[in-house]
Amino acid sequence: MAFLWTAAVYLALLSTVWGCGVPAIRPNARDTVRIVNGENAVPGSWPWQVSLQTSTGFHFCGGSLINENWIATAAHCEVRPGTHFVILGEYDRNSGAEPIQRRSIVKSQWAPTSAVPNLSLLGGLLVSTASGSAAKLQQVALPLVTVSQCQQYWGNSITTSMICAGAAGASSCQGDSGGPLVCQKGSAWTLIGIVSWGTTNCNVQAPAVYTRVSKFHSWIEQVVAYN
Repeated sequence: MAFLWTAAVYLALLSTVWGCGVPAIRPNARDTVRIVNGENAVPGSWPWQVSLQTSTGFHFCGGSLINENWIATAAHCEVRPGTHFVILGEYDRNSGAEPIQRRSIVKSQWAPTSAVPNLSLLGGLLVSTASGSAAKLQQVALPLVTVSQCQQYWGNSITTSMICAGAAGASSCQGDSGGPLVCQKGSAWTLIGIVSWGTTNCNVQAPAVYTRVSKFHSWIEQVVAYN
């Protein structure tokens, strides 16, 4: 998830789709490998990854399917119901033959601004490289960075509502905003962070910043339960 001004988490209600957590196609996830700018993912292995697009098919942010009706993304993506669309199942943006689903957004909800005060931050991305946008979905294993270590680079901009990762030869970049940071717990993958912000030049030696999903878990549950 991501931030802009004082907004943090954005939830969007879709027409009915499907759930996530345990992919039918096993990801090629090697958590000991560090790959500069990532590698092509296995098609279908990250089924909760969505592409947020305009009516013309322009990808502007990522997101995560958190149940059959809701996605979570970055607030600064400024998703607009009736104008923007959620694309599920897309692996190669240059392919016209993929069995994608295109869903309308019928309702949106922002996290309360009191949850993350005094933020004025920049967005980031995982489906691109520093030199340009990638056509195929990318993946990379990133080491988590402690809050204190991240503060050594970013100073007081880092709060306990954030998770830092990277600074080891790979990074998120523009266009990945709202995309997932996941970790494997047992047989399931859990959304722990959402791409938020980082350096303007996608410096792979600098820690990138993600929203700490656990800080908003209660709010997310309330929104989903009441809608």
